[in-house]
Amino acid sequence: MEAAAPAAETQVDRSLGETATGGVGGNPTLSAAVRALGLSAPPPRLAQSVVLIVECGFVLTGFLNIADARPGPLTLVASALGFSLVFLLQLVHTTQRLRRFRARWYRWTLTLQALLTYLPLFVLGFGWGGMAGFLGASLLLVLRPTVAWPLFGLVTVAAASTGPLLGMHFVGSVYIAVSTVLTGLIVYGLNRLAQLVVEVHAAQTELARLAVTQERLRFARDLHDLLGYSLSAVTLKSELACRLVPAAPERALEELRSILEISRQALSDVRTVARGYRDMSLSTEAVSAQAVLAAAGIQAEVECRVDLPEGEVSTIMATVLREAITNLLRHSKAEHCRIEFRGTSSGDLVLTIANDGVQKTATAFRDPSDGSDGSGLGNLQFRLASIGGHLKSGLDEAGWFVLRAAVPLGQTACQAD
Repeated sequence: MEAAAPAAETQVDRSLGETATGGVGGNPTLSAAVRALGLSAPPPRLAQSVVLIVECGFVLTGFLNIADARPGPLTLVASALGFSLVFLLQLVHTTQRLRRFRARWYRWTLTLQALLTYLPLFVLGFGWGGMAGFLGASLLLVLRPTVAWPLFGLVTVAAASTGPLLGMHFVGSVYIAVSTVLTGLIVYGLNRLAQLVVEVHAAQTELARLAVTQERLRFARDLHDLLGYSLSAVTLKSELACRLVPAAPERALEELRSILEISRQALSDVRTVARGYRDMSLSTEAVSAQAVLAAAGIQAEVECRVDLPEGEVSTIMATVLREAITNLLRHSKAEHCRIEFRGTSSGDLVLTIANDGVQKTATAFRDPSDGSDGSGLGNLQFRLASIGGHLKSGLDEAGWFVLRAAVPLGQTACQAD
């Protein structure tokens, strides 16, 4: 025999739970169900209080049945003590805070409750018969179902047989048996429902925690992917403007205007990141990337062989392009860059960014999700995976560093290779 598993506790904010990505175990339907249950379920303390009141009511009813028979003072005190011990044992078998104690000592507590159930029966008679229902509930709550239900059946049979043993008529014997079954099932059912309420609220708490963590990660990713690009562009154009001021002031003024525009866009990006996810145009980012590369003295070639999508795919692929250009400007000494958009026969959009400015330290394409490429490419891999895409990087045969991102477009029309 083994003790039942413990439950968890506390309540959660619905609005936070609704932003948790993937839901419980990656199942958004399950997370929605957990939130719905949590909204309609009573608070855990109220559910547990209801169980406690019902158990107190059953014990008090048993004691009143004994008192109604007008026993002697000693018998009345002994029965009050017995009812109190049964009630305390019932608490041991149901209270979550005592689950460790119960897991270690449940054999002894169940044995003690069985003795308190049957030994006083032959002294106190009919009034004590209802305590067998508490024993049945404890068995169902503490033991494995394969063991608990047969034992619950034995408790019911024993309750039915106590009537003839006590010299009771047939109706009284049936009453004790039915009372035992109903008491056991009611106490068991209420305790299980209270545990489920606690577990639902605990699951909602976990959803809220995951939602907060996910929002922090989203904010960090957006800041890295959006501002990293803008600040790199501002730095490069500022350096270029400084060099152009003595020799070409008109060109320097043009670069300063461009810096002002990028700075305004960066400010807008920060505000948008604080509000939520930002829609980005892939075609606009391609034009912007070509301009930034040209300002850095890098010969850029952009080739588009497919109609560029809109919506989430456009936003994520534009973010990939931004991060690739940011890494190129920060970490390479490229002179040439090639940006290509193409479709595949399987309906995928493939973005390829290649440059000749890296040292030949890699020999094959690799998956950046292993973390070896820093947080930037890891963020992009996370974004692409959310829409079924993937990211690879490495050196091609010509020694160029190539970053390739692919996402499915579904029914979107695109040209085959």
